[in-house]
Amino acid sequence: MSSSSPTKRPPVISYLGFPLLIVGILVLVVVFSSQLWAIFSTPEAVREWISQWGLIAPGIFVAAQILQVLVFVIPGETVQIAGGYLFGYWLGLALTTSGIAIGSAANFYLARFLGTPFVAHYFKERQLKKFGRIANSPKAQIGFFLLFVIPGIPKDILCYVAGLSPMRFLYFLAVSMLGRLPGIIGSTLMGSAAAERQWTLSIIIFAVACVLFIVGLLYKERIQSWIERYSHRSR
Repeated sequence: MSSSSPTKRPPVISYLGFPLLIVGILVLVVVFSSQLWAIFSTPEAVREWISQWGLIAPGIFVAAQILQVLVFVIPGETVQIAGGYLFGYWLGLALTTSGIAIGSAANFYLARFLGTPFVAHYFKERQLKKFGRIANSPKAQIGFFLLFVIPGIPKDILCYVAGLSPMRFLYFLAVSMLGRLPGIIGSTLMGSAAAERQWTLSIIIFAVACVLFIVGLLYKERIQSWIERYSHRSR
């Protein structure tokens, strides 16, 4: 952990940042609601929309992945599966990882620039305090890595909490992307297998993902409590 602290901003900016962002997103969602729903409803819909862009399709996909991270109500798995379905495993993995990394960095710096009042509009105080204790612990990097690995834990809040903590950006980016990687690999592989009509592999990956998600959801509180205790151990 670094001893540096997040940049302090005038309170007005911190409090107005969230409403302005929400208004901007709501305007876009209202104006383009039917188009957005049509695009992000299924991996096939994402694939069809991106494929029409031709040579610049990879760049459009990365932009769509960044948007998914920023507007976190959009299901991430939909876009990730579409990446493997459209570009194949290796290129889909590279593009998905790039988009998620850029989106996560944006969330991190939004929190660092606008501060706690901005982030507090998004999440419950209890969540912020719990993850904040881990982010400010002696083993914050390991703790955050474990949180990012476990399915069912909201990754968006972790990006914002890291931005509020003294954690260095490169440490955050490394642990967050390493923690996300198993899920990204699974989703991309599922999309790639579906494109190649390898239905057995797709079903197996989907079943494993569902089981892991359910386990993570059922034992989320216990897992988070254990990670918090571990992060504050002296050894």
